[in-house]
Amino acid sequence: MQLSHSEFALAPAAERRRFVLQARPATLDVAARALGLGDTFAMLAAAAAGAVTALRLGPQEVLLLLDPAGADDGLSALRAGLAGVAHSLVEVSDRQVGLDLSGALVEAALASLTSIDVAVAAFPVGMATRTLLGKADGVLWRTAPDRFRLEVWRSFAPYLSGLLDEAARDAVF
Repeated sequence: MQLSHSEFALAPAAERRRFVLQARPATLDVAARALGLGDTFAMLAAAAAGAVTALRLGPQEVLLLLDPAGADDGLSALRAGLAGVAHSLVEVSDRQVGLDLSGALVEAALASLTSIDVAVAAFPVGMATRTLLGKADGVLWRTAPDRFRLEVWRSFAPYLSGLLDEAARDAVF
């Protein structure tokens, strides 16, 4: 599933363990401190520390991406910090995959598939949100001015890869 044009590339993202954390905002603040990410998760933004990257997708939802090498330490710290506090922590590693998108045509390709304004002025580096791309739900995260990470259900990856490839080709003309 690796696609590359002169100005657009799509490749599988580095392997990560993925967890969805849902809790009240005050509990998410406790989780952020336990993971070493500061006092709070900023809304619609990414935060990273060590082996953990957190994407705040809503008032009560965070997608956690953990490097497999440090995942156990991060999870231990999180579980210790949230002990006795109401929350839901569900591993979605088998369900979900990441796709890295890059190149000069990445905004044009994404813009043809979503209603979100993906121009860097409206969707700056570090921003993350859930959106529809074509007919598939996914999480879109801008990692650099010309790079995005797309987190999708594993079964949607071939569909979205094909749509993005076609959109990038159409953007050339």
